[in-house]
Amino acid sequence: MPCKWFTEKSGHTVGVTELQTAIKKIIPPLNNSLHKGQIGRIGIIGGCQEYTGAPYFAAISALKVGADLSHVFCTKDAAPVIKSYSPELIVHPILDHPSALTEFDKWLPRIHTLVIGPGLGRDPKILETVSAVILNSKARGIPLVIDADGLFLITESPDLITNYQNTVLTPNIIEFQRLFEKMAGDKPENSDEISDVKILAQHLGNVTILRKGREDIISDGNSVIKCNTEGSPRRCGGQGDLLSGATGIFFNWTLSFNNHKKESATEASEIQLGKGVIAGFMASRLTRECSRLAFAVHGRSMTTTEMIANIHTAFEGVLCS
Repeated sequence: MPCKWFTEKSGHTVGVTELQTAIKKIIPPLNNSLHKGQIGRIGIIGGCQEYTGAPYFAAISALKVGADLSHVFCTKDAAPVIKSYSPELIVHPILDHPSALTEFDKWLPRIHTLVIGPGLGRDPKILETVSAVILNSKARGIPLVIDADGLFLITESPDLITNYQNTVLTPNIIEFQRLFEKMAGDKPENSDEISDVKILAQHLGNVTILRKGREDIISDGNSVIKCNTEGSPRRCGGQGDLLSGATGIFFNWTLSFNNHKKESATEASEIQLGKGVIAGFMASRLTRECSRLAFAVHGRSMTTTEMIANIHTAFEGVLCS
């Protein structure tokens, strides 16, 4: 079995087939009644002089998964480079703008989900701006996905997202250890990884944690999914950016799917999983399948670009089958 989940309340374990059925109901249908933007407007906050690839990977992945519009909010130096990667992205060079918060306020009402961290860097002034953007986003009820240097910010200031349950954090093992030690005051018990992930989620007020690793573990402190769908042994940079971008659009879909398929609301709610947990599982499974498909062709030469090229095939294969 490639994945399983259970809830702390019931101890109930359900196979992938039932979860897959619920996922199919969450994916919004494409039809001629839709207009641009209804299926998802995603914002990526990140991109500086040193790091331009990460926000591109996250933004283009969200678009390839199915978002209608994908925005990148970056520094002035990064904007021309990111724009040159793709004409399909909307790039805003406002992250280091003197009136950055005023500029962000113009765009936040148009964004369904924010992905914070890919290529962000650790400049103190920019992190201060991002902290304020997080607070403004919470006030508007905008869901957050936080990765990379966004996790550095959260480890330094966990109160920014504590108890804001419309949040998914996507740490790797090292990032997870740092955040766990910050919140729990002790190192995680590597012998009981599921418990560790649940504990961290609970310490943060039941936000969702997607801890990446040999097996991805996703928990909001109440329910847990462990996903070990086959991926590949290749560890090229950028795979986490694909994951965070995909999580962003999936999170939007899980939170808004009642608007797309009202008749499925009761059925989907019966599986008793948090919406961030479902979104994290979908992104985990998709990313692993992209890696598997790309590695089968390119082997050790595989890069994230080849993975992104396989998003459609992977999506149809593991989320729609």
